[in-house]
Amino acid sequence: MRILLDTHIWLWALADSAAIPPTLRDRLRSKRDTFFISAASAWDIAIKARLGRLRLPIHPRAFLRAAIRDLPVAELPVSVAHAARVAELPLHHRDPLDRMLIAQAQTEGLAIMTVDRAFDAYGVLVVG
Repeated sequence: MRILLDTHIWLWALADSAAIPPTLRDRLRSKRDTFFISAASAWDIAIKARLGRLRLPIHPRAFLRAAIRDLPVAELPVSVAHAARVAELPLHHRDPLDRMLIAQAQTEGLAIMTVDRAFDAYGVLVVG
């Protein structure tokens, strides 16, 4: 399966956090799925780090480079098609970066790994 990781799942996985449910932890360790990280998640991390709402052990640029290397994921850029899809989404979820992840998953035919139940309202396959 091709799975887009929600930002918090990515951060939890990198920190080996106990917040990740065991079934998701096992799935992340398996070799059967292909995982993607959106440029929107990297942007979210950079914004939160700059505002002081997220503490990173190193500079955000270095953190993001290491994060891509340490948890094997494919990068998913934000395209015009993704941005256009956001305009069509109902406002079930107010976070614009999460709405971008939803649009990307819909456009690219990806499932999303998240514990955020607001994603369920969008008709994407939620792994979580």
